[in-house]
Amino acid sequence: MNFSEVFKLSSLLCKFSPDGKYLASCVQYRLVVRDANTLQILQLYTCLDQIQHLEWSADSLFILCALYKRGLVQVWSLEQPEWHCKIDEGSAGLVASCWSPDGRHILNTTEFHLRITVWSLCTKSVSYIKYPKACQQGITFTRDGRYLALAERRDCRDYVSIFVCSDWQLLRHFDTDTQDLAGIEWAPNGCVLAAWDSCLEYKVLLYSLDGRLLSAFCAYEWSLGIKSVAWSPSSQFLAIGSYDGKVRILNHVTWKMITEFGHPATVNNPKIVVYKEAEKSPPLGHLAFPPPRAAAGPMTSSESKYEIASMPVSLQTLKPAADRANPRIGIGALAFSPDNYFLATRNDSVPNAVWIWDIRKLRPLAVLEQLCTVRAFQWGPQQPRLAICTGGSKVYLWSPAGCVSVQVPGEGDFQVLSLCWHPSGDSLALLSKDHFCLCFLEMEEGVHTAFGQRGDCT
Repeated sequence: MNFSEVFKLSSLLCKFSPDGKYLASCVQYRLVVRDANTLQILQLYTCLDQIQHLEWSADSLFILCALYKRGLVQVWSLEQPEWHCKIDEGSAGLVASCWSPDGRHILNTTEFHLRITVWSLCTKSVSYIKYPKACQQGITFTRDGRYLALAERRDCRDYVSIFVCSDWQLLRHFDTDTQDLAGIEWAPNGCVLAAWDSCLEYKVLLYSLDGRLLSAFCAYEWSLGIKSVAWSPSSQFLAIGSYDGKVRILNHVTWKMITEFGHPATVNNPKIVVYKEAEKSPPLGHLAFPPPRAAAGPMTSSESKYEIASMPVSLQTLKPAADRANPRIGIGALAFSPDNYFLATRNDSVPNAVWIWDIRKLRPLAVLEQLCTVRAFQWGPQQPRLAICTGGSKVYLWSPAGCVSVQVPGEGDFQVLSLCWHPSGDSLALLSKDHFCLCFLEMEEGVHTAFGQRGDCT
């Protein structure tokens, strides 16, 4: 693996363009656009205030920068650098901004979720959508860009409205049988809309495009319910992560549960491979004095490796505070691999472990236990490769061939807080609080060699 030099960054705002040609990053009020291969600066834009949100248009021709403090959105063009657009929401304020799938409309949500304003970059026309609900995930587009589903709250009831994105006309409007709608998400094929209730009531509702209720699912009652939801890329499965520490998989034929995955604190299944991260011992003759106090820190530049643990394995657990809101329990993150073969999950009460499940056989495949709390993980867009970061100076990669712990080179302690893949899957942007760098992976024929040589898994 190769690493680029380190560049400045603010607010973890760094994104590849959808076509993979460019890399945009923010430094305070400046927007920097680089060539994704050479990392040379192509354009430098200056906004009116600190940038708080960054988003590419789907065709990679425009970049949206939201300045929530000022209620402003500034749009920049890569083809015509002298062209720019400024949208001022005025006294209504701004709390969210996003592109429509056609890359020519911008949807701004005003403060207190009073309305959504749809701005057209082509005709300069404005449309308004009333009653958007302030919830976890209230806006979702179909993957083909034809329809928008919006969660609404009016007269103390939850509703969903479906709009046609070509002209923003209302297609369907229906109420949902929820106490407090928490989120909605289209299936990747755009045929089914999933809606789920807040954590106080376990309920998942599945609707067709015309608003018909196809099915409702409830696993249990009188306890904290749903914490995370994810569709498989093929739309065949819906994974539901719950506060009881289990993932339930629904099938697309009957919308019934086909299996549930538990996350026990003790692993004693011999078919599961448990990779435990361990610090590498320095070789004899290379012992050095400890670093000065100013340079010392948690896991400071110490290399680590994975070791295969023997059964049974007791994972580190976290006892949640029972008297506080949002307890750290339940499935806080889950994601399918792009080929639908694997599912990665994290149980928040076992914060150092990532579980990987084989969806073809509906069984657990591997567990990766880190030395620190897992902050984020993300599948590569082309192959079943999972990247993990824990807030330290290392990035971790898993594939069916094995796993590897890689030290990020450079002076000081580069703490990886987040990461994002290049659309090709050949490189990975590693983000820290004030900097970012790129990690370049070997090509296909070199992947297995890299994992075997540097994984230290055997």
